[in-house]
Amino acid sequence: MQPDGVWALKPVIEMSAVEFHTWQALLEERTGLVINEQRRAFLQTNLSARMRELGVEGYANYFRQVTDGPSGAVEWSTLLDRLTVQETRFFRHQPSFDLLERYLAERLVRDPSSTPWSLWSVGCSSGEEPYSMAISAAQVLRGSEQQGSFGVTGTDISLSALSKAREGLYAVRKLAQLDPALREEYFQVQADGRYRVVPSLAAQMCCARLNVLELAKAPMSGMDVIFCQNLLIYFRRWRRREILNRLAERLAPGGLLVVGVGEVVGWQHPDLQPVADEQVLAFTRNSL
Repeated sequence: MQPDGVWALKPVIEMSAVEFHTWQALLEERTGLVINEQRRAFLQTNLSARMRELGVEGYANYFRQVTDGPSGAVEWSTLLDRLTVQETRFFRHQPSFDLLERYLAERLVRDPSSTPWSLWSVGCSSGEEPYSMAISAAQVLRGSEQQGSFGVTGTDISLSALSKAREGLYAVRKLAQLDPALREEYFQVQADGRYRVVPSLAAQMCCARLNVLELAKAPMSGMDVIFCQNLLIYFRRWRRREILNRLAERLAPGGLLVVGVGEVVGWQHPDLQPVADEQVLAFTRNSL
């Protein structure tokens, strides 16, 4: 191994077309993620950085390392964390959460016995989205007899992202779009200036590792709300539809599915109806 300073002087190793296609195929086969030509530099940079840490020369040698038996599986998991963790923040797309709160409030009025609610954040990254969902649910139920009667599940393929979600500790910039009153109620400021989710809210959220290519095996079912935002853009069009079809099956009658705006076009499902909201792409499952 060479000192960090020596590595820093070395340029990113250029991939040949064959090497790029080989890594593309591996990622899509195992995760469904598509690394297109525009993201080639992203792939090269992350692979090169990991190869330097390990002292591995050449993309072909590293490919053999990540595909070789149990030790390869461990290294693959480490690499995957580098390639899949995305930048996010609390209440990233406010209209989606406005819709969520309206939907839950209407359900509470229409059928108070519908609680406890089950909410699911697919591709939850480091936890900002599922905690935002939890805050929305807590606000809707606040002061009612059903206060706290909900649970949020966050799933992601990245173990390091899930670890951060479980820790529930965030830099102040992640809370930039959060109302100061909500920040005061649901977070505790730490000595280093970061914010930790209060224990009462953290107790409403659980995390689990899940590859969206394996949704058929997922134990989640009868979900009242599913958020799948800023995830589908990394998949091929036919795969996006396949994922959405699987998620639709996991919704309870009357349940709400929220998808990132522009991430899928023309998708329909016989059991789902589109929500009339120009700012949000969402569907509700037909009631029994």
